[in-house]
Amino acid sequence: MEKLAQKIVEAHGNLADWQTFNSVTATLKQGGALWGLKGHAGKLDDTSVTVGLKDEWASHAPFGPSGKVSFFSPGSVILKDGDRKVLEELKNPRASFAGHRLETPWSELQLAYFAGCAMWTYLNMPFLLARPDVVTSPLTDWTENGVTWQRLQVTFPNHIATHSRVQTLYVDADGLLKRHDYDVEIAGNTPGAHYVSDYVEVQGFKFPTTRKIFPRGPDGQSLPDPLVVSIDLSDIKLART
Repeated sequence: MEKLAQKIVEAHGNLADWQTFNSVTATLKQGGALWGLKGHAGKLDDTSVTVGLKDEWASHAPFGPSGKVSFFSPGSVILKDGDRKVLEELKNPRASFAGHRLETPWSELQLAYFAGCAMWTYLNMPFLLARPDVVTSPLTDWTENGVTWQRLQVTFPNHIATHSRVQTLYVDADGLLKRHDYDVEIAGNTPGAHYVSDYVEVQGFKFPTTRKIFPRGPDGQSLPDPLVVSIDLSDIKLART
């Protein structure tokens, strides 16, 4: 790993220990303007998510008030009922967002795709930096509200489903994540500034439990309004089975 990438990973926990786990689960309370803008206000306000730590997959349950369950992977999104009977499936889901802009509504399957790839990225970060197919490069430092953070550019391979191929991490002097920038390709390349805070230690690893995402201006500064997405996490658990 590149030196700064290694510092960031080590600040969040031991990589060898992380690699012994297969999944992580968390309870989510979510808000922000995005869900209503996309036609799904309230659907994922209170839910839980489980994501894979080796293969890329995620599952939200419940997915909406009717108790559906979502299953996301880069090549397919599936919605099942409470008895795990398949209701709908979308193959090659990323292609379905062609021509989308920020205000374009999403189907339920498209919502499941976005929520799945987003939470897989968030809960696997920063340990994704250790993957051999992820390229990292340090950028110049960034000062915000009188505090200076180091920055790391992260380039993902095409086969990983995430917000955008190139993303930027901001970390404090200890290497803990403070901000995470990306462009949401499936929503017209909308630029976002994603702030993380309120760390807790779970099974030897540090997880932020508060996430707030704001628009990002052309100069890289975040904008105060609107709050695009908020995510509060609790009951975080790692599993080996």
